[in-house]
Amino acid sequence: MSAPVSARPGTAEAVATALLREVGEDPGQVRRELDWSGPVELPLPDEAAVQAACGIMQVHGRSAGRPVPLGVPYASTVAGVLLAQGALAVAIDRARGGRIDRVRTSVAQSALLAVQQYLAVAGCAEPEPPADPGAPPPLRTADGVRCELETLTAEHWLAFWTALGVERGPVARGWRPFQQRFGTATCALPFELHAAVRAAGYADVLDAARASGVSVLPVRTDPTPPLDLPACELAPLPGIAPRPLGAPGALPLSGIVVVESTRRVQGPVAGQVLRMLGADVVRVEPPGGDPMRGVPPMAGDCSVRHLALNAGKRVVEVDIRTAAGRRELHELVGGADAFVHNWAPGKAARLGLDAARLAPPGLSYAWASGWGDALGPEPPLGTDFLVQAHSGLAAAVRPGRPPAPSLLTLTDVLGGLVCAFGVLAALLRRVRTGSGSAVDSSLLSASGVVPRAPLRTPVLRTADGHLVVSGDHDAVFGGADPLAEPSRHWVERAARAGAVATPVCTDLRELVDDPRFGAALGRGRYVFPHPPWEFG
Repeated sequence: MSAPVSARPGTAEAVATALLREVGEDPGQVRRELDWSGPVELPLPDEAAVQAACGIMQVHGRSAGRPVPLGVPYASTVAGVLLAQGALAVAIDRARGGRIDRVRTSVAQSALLAVQQYLAVAGCAEPEPPADPGAPPPLRTADGVRCELETLTAEHWLAFWTALGVERGPVARGWRPFQQRFGTATCALPFELHAAVRAAGYADVLDAARASGVSVLPVRTDPTPPLDLPACELAPLPGIAPRPLGAPGALPLSGIVVVESTRRVQGPVAGQVLRMLGADVVRVEPPGGDPMRGVPPMAGDCSVRHLALNAGKRVVEVDIRTAAGRRELHELVGGADAFVHNWAPGKAARLGLDAARLAPPGLSYAWASGWGDALGPEPPLGTDFLVQAHSGLAAAVRPGRPPAPSLLTLTDVLGGLVCAFGVLAALLRRVRTGSGSAVDSSLLSASGVVPRAPLRTPVLRTADGHLVVSGDHDAVFGGADPLAEPSRHWVERAARAGAVATPVCTDLRELVDDPRFGAALGRGRYVFPHPPWEFG
């Protein structure tokens, strides 16, 4: 059924227009279509309704134990990036002689893509173990500084907490929820860890971090981005491609080959988007495969989270630490049109795999980093929650409350999407001119794409759930207590009053089984969103 729409998704359209202009494209050259619901058979008239119905409030609110809205138009931002990607994909197809002339997407499909790894887990038969007692980050020091910390190794974790005087028991209990928070959107750190930081000044915490190799940053209270950065930057590479980009096919990127050497979320999302648009994506993994393949919950012999971001890619195992492995990567990239990596700063240069030495003429060479060069040559670890803390996004998502990063991986997902947008812009340049491009994007630059206009959406408790209301609250409730009736009653009453009451998803397992999402979701070994674009 068609969704009643109170207004067009203006934020998404503005994001798409800004991105296209940033890479020198006329936003009016490609016919773009956008609505709120897409194939989801629900009346979704605005950002709040989409966040409620499509699982964003549920995932963002996990650490609080209840659904909580994001205080920014995140689903609309993702939709804007996807719309801009679609426009570039259409332009690539037309420049290759194809016949595609329009792209369509929706904010609801964008929201489902943003929570795809959580949907994959929800549709998996293997339950996740319950969390131990504790409290989520950020941590608060004795002098009142709210801070986030990051480390990717257990040794550094142990050294940091030992320096603050914590016994091994709570340190060990805290490692698992801390390490897995990227996939679970929860992080119940033992109370002893919070107490240790509360007993120390921020300077002491920094000293312990430096001594142990842990990164610590304060959570900014100002939601405004600290730097005005472009979402991505393209720089020309020397030489002209010896062959054309290829003939058009069924999808905009049919016949285009992308090699990716990535891990975690940001880089794999970039490759996933390019695959959804039709590219043949070759994933380079270390000998023995990506360690993330073995992280539960599993779908057969592979992690469902890994599958959610990497299914459909061809996998080649290469040890790029060896000379033979680097030669093999050179050969793979020599037959590709784009190369994507999200290696740590300096790794590409150390291995002789930077754009100057790896990229053949015409290649689109993309680096998806954490900070770019914004924080100098030795930045903190460039991961999602540190970037949220520093960029002001942690303050923006919680208007009127103490700032804290969302444990929904906001910048990881958006960073991958922005990287893919940059690759598309580079491929369009390649098909038009034959020249290659170096594409730089980061989690920090992606965080700046999110508009900072606060979204204040009350979530109302009913007798059997939660609601958000789009329209006149007084006309719906007439002074009555929402707790007095079940959600269905208020949904029907809102419809009679010319408003929309949207039940809030509180269990993703119910969402993946809801037939109203059937046209937007696919099911195999796991549940996944279908590609969010329609081309015609």
